[in-house]
Amino acid sequence: MAGHTAVPLVDLVGQYAYLKPEIEKVVCRVLESCQAIMGPEVAALENEVAAYCHTKFAVGCSSGSDAILLAVLALNAQPDDEIIMPPFTFFATAGSVVRAGLKPVFVDIDPVSFNIDPYKIEEKITPRTRAIMPVHLFGQCAEMNPIRELAKKHHLVIIEDAAQSIGAEYHGVRTGQLGDMSCLSFYPSKNLGTYGDAGMTVTDNPTYAAKMKALRVHGSEIKYYHKYLGWNARLDALHAAILRVKLQYLDRWTQGRQEAAARYDRLIQAKNLDRYLTRPRALPERRHVWNQYVIRVEETKRDPLVAHLKENQIGCEIYYPLCLHEQECLKFLGNRKGDYPIAEQATREVLALPMFPEITEQQQDRVTDVLAQFFQK
Repeated sequence: MAGHTAVPLVDLVGQYAYLKPEIEKVVCRVLESCQAIMGPEVAALENEVAAYCHTKFAVGCSSGSDAILLAVLALNAQPDDEIIMPPFTFFATAGSVVRAGLKPVFVDIDPVSFNIDPYKIEEKITPRTRAIMPVHLFGQCAEMNPIRELAKKHHLVIIEDAAQSIGAEYHGVRTGQLGDMSCLSFYPSKNLGTYGDAGMTVTDNPTYAAKMKALRVHGSEIKYYHKYLGWNARLDALHAAILRVKLQYLDRWTQGRQEAAARYDRLIQAKNLDRYLTRPRALPERRHVWNQYVIRVEETKRDPLVAHLKENQIGCEIYYPLCLHEQECLKFLGNRKGDYPIAEQATREVLALPMFPEITEQQQDRVTDVLAQFFQK
């Protein structure tokens, strides 16, 4: 709309402008070294991310999706073994499991956190279950204590999908230490993102770490001698160097996101919008890192609201419009619409508002003004 400043869903321009001298310096360093893939930059990043996640090992790779695939293949599972996960998440959570030859088994979500409901997991455990894969969605950890108890009781591995939650904590324990392996994404829009695709899996288990390191280079522990059937999932040195710069700012950016979430809460309350929408909640004993700020609105109003926001140049996104069990390529799993009603309801009601560390109070005031225009007209 003319006369009003647009507010993007994610704005990486300001962040780049601030970091430009540092980023250009490390990019030139990598180019001058001619060490473009793996090498000392990747090794240094792995050490630094492992320290940040409080783990012993980190295995850099080419994407968050490959991080999940590496973790699943490290299990030495048999074809058609099962991994339990929520149906309300990005496709890679299930897609990587299927690519590894295993079967995703879905469990409905908690309606407040959008994370897997831990009290519905045990009924889905079978003799073929190998792992539980909780997703720490939107930057908030799943309810991990009961999940860890179940894993111990049934001798299962926990693989955290922490693609949206680096630095998030549950009862003072950071993602990376809440399971046996934890998978990170460095996609540009993530809290810690590079300028392309990159990922990492962190773990305390030396056996898992060694196998993942081999798998990412075509299954080779010794060059040209292939122990496993791996593939090319290597991390580029340029991405590693950029991420090393950005990692130094991650906690500052997390604080900015937390302050932005608190401002949204205050503005929504002040403009009497709570009667029209449900705000996201940071649950007790959590460090929420706010990869997204996701509201819920009545399903008949959600799509008209999206149109209204876009008309007024307010960025927004639906994470996610379909559950995994509703995706065409996963229908062979035999799930049907209605099997996971809480997750399915979420797909009809969720809407992410603009969220990035540098978002200003003026921008958030504009976002909430446009929301108020829609609901109070």
